[in-house]
Order: sequence, then C-alpha cells, then structure tokens
Amino acid sequence: MAFILLFAVAIWAGAQNALAGGGSFLTLPTLMLTGMDALSANITSCVALFPAQLATGWTGRKLARGANGLSLRMLFAISIVGGAIGAVVLLATPRGLFAHLVPWLVLFATAMFAWGGFFRKPGETPAHLSAPGAALAQFLISIYGGYFGGGIGFLMVAALTMAGQSVRVASATKNVLAGVMNASAVVIFVFSPDLHWRQALVTAAGATIGGIAGARLINYVDERILRIFIIVIGAALTVGLFLREP
Repeated sequence: MAFILLFAVAIWAGAQNALAGGGSFLTLPTLMLTGMDALSANITSCVALFPAQLATGWTGRKLARGANGLSLRMLFAISIVGGAIGAVVLLATPRGLFAHLVPWLVLFATAMFAWGGFFRKPGETPAHLSAPGAALAQFLISIYGGYFGGGIGFLMVAALTMAGQSVRVASATKNVLAGVMNASAVVIFVFSPDLHWRQALVTAAGATIGGIAGARLINYVDERILRIFIIVIGAALTVGLFLREP
C-alpha cells in the first residue's frame, strides 16, 4: 500500500516539477512515511527525481541559453562542480544534525517559492548581475541543490533573470541546469548505503510519467493555482517537521 501511495505521489511530483517546481515537497515526506529518516529520504528523493529532471530539461533544451557573457557550457561546468560539493557536504553531515536542519531548509525553500511565484515581477528583468556575480550565484545555488534541492528552480530563475534572461528562457535554462547539478550528486549518492533502491525506482517511474504529462500540459494548467497548492504543501510540511522536533 505504501508503494502504491508513493507511486501516485511521484506522478504528481513529476508533473508539478515540470509545471512549476516543488515536487520534492511531496516526495520527501512520502518517502519518510515508508520508514526512512530525513537524510535517507533526501538522498533517495534526489536520485529518484533525476530521470524526470533529465526528461524535462531535454524537452525544453532548445530555449536554454547562457547569461550575461556566461556560456551555457560554463553554467554546465559550474553546476556540476557545485552539485558535487553539495552532495559531499550532505554525506558528511551527521544524521541528527540534518534532521534538525530539514525544517529550516523546507521553510527556506517554501519562502523562496512564494517569493518567486507571487512577489517577483514577471517579464524581462534588466541585468543586475555581472558575469562573475551570475557565476557565483549559480555556484552557490548548485551547492544548495546538491545538498537539499528544494526551491532551486526559483532561485535559479531569479538569478538568471537578474543576469538578463527573460523568464521564459530562464525557466528552460534552469530545467537543464537542475538536471546537470543533480547528475553529479546522483553519481555520488548511488554509492551511499542511505539510498533505498526499491523506493527510488518506484518514485522514478512515477515522476517520469508525471514529468512527461506535465510538460505536455504546461500550456493548459493554471500555474497560479498550482503554485498556491505547492506553497500550502510546503507550509504544512514545515509546520509538521517543526512539531516533530524533540
């Protein structure tokens, strides 16, 4: 029964990631319901969502661009290195410490999601980040992505638009870069004993199906309603995680 629930949630999470992001808000607590601690659930969720991220990024790859003098290839390299660093830091983090950090990480990700979805002005944004500033921002976001990952989509869209990209191009670019930064993390995580393969495979299958469906529905779904739903989930998860704190 738990695996059926996990598969259904993963389908929704994959579609949600393709449409607006925030799928890990669903997979993380659902994986914890199967008996994992927060660290194992985070590692398993990262690996499980990776195939769907690749599919989503591949679908929109033609729109992806470099930003403010930084080539897409350079952003690739920065994302790979940052994601690997974040993954190594996660594996070096004591299990108990990470469990205490998770509520704050989810709170931060939810706040970033709310800001990106409702308070950041839409449309094109003038360049405010220089090439070195954009490179540093992407590097720090990639480290965070390899470590936790929640909210990286909106963090990247914010940084890329500040570096001169339109929102549409930034959205496509962040989909590609999300898969790239998680690739390095996944390569590290597949050797971790905290990766639960059965749950990862079930989640990956569901998320890939949902991601493909979400990519096809992107022009038909009211994204504002979906964003509100994601924020409500993030807020509820934050409260629940803080209440579980000893």
